[in-house]
Amino acid sequence: MSYPKELFHGDNGEVSGGLRRGGSAPDLVIGGRTDVHYLATGQTTGGQYGLYRWDMGAEPGGPGAHFHKTMSESFFVLSGTVGLYDGERWVNAAPGDFLFIPPGGIHAFGNPEGPASMLILFAPGAPRETYFEELAEIAATGRQLGEQEWTELYRRHDQYMV
Repeated sequence: MSYPKELFHGDNGEVSGGLRRGGSAPDLVIGGRTDVHYLATGQTTGGQYGLYRWDMGAEPGGPGAHFHKTMSESFFVLSGTVGLYDGERWVNAAPGDFLFIPPGGIHAFGNPEGPASMLILFAPGAPRETYFEELAEIAATGRQLGEQEWTELYRRHDQYMV
């Protein structure tokens, strides 16, 4: 494997980093039980990746089994117990545990034992914020979607339920 093509063409580097403090307020709250922090979006990384901190509350929840066609997804547990499904089995993951899912890999996650926090990495960076925001709006308004509406929403966001 070799290094990818150059993305920066200068000779002296530049000051361009951005710091986000750990105590920052979440960018989005989904259903009053999940705080989502947009650490690095696909837009801010030039499409290289998207990184999100996903803080789940006391009530168990999470998406059903699904896969993505255009991106990989990785999970790194920060605190609590995160249930991770790798397409074959569920495991209760602890802080420091990591799961990589390549494009097409079936997966799911949840918080079976109460509050938990993890990092979610999508590569390359996709506009996942729009998907998260649509989910938050549906939860906030109590809007009920039919099966076809859910299917369309998922497909718009490269999410294929199993």
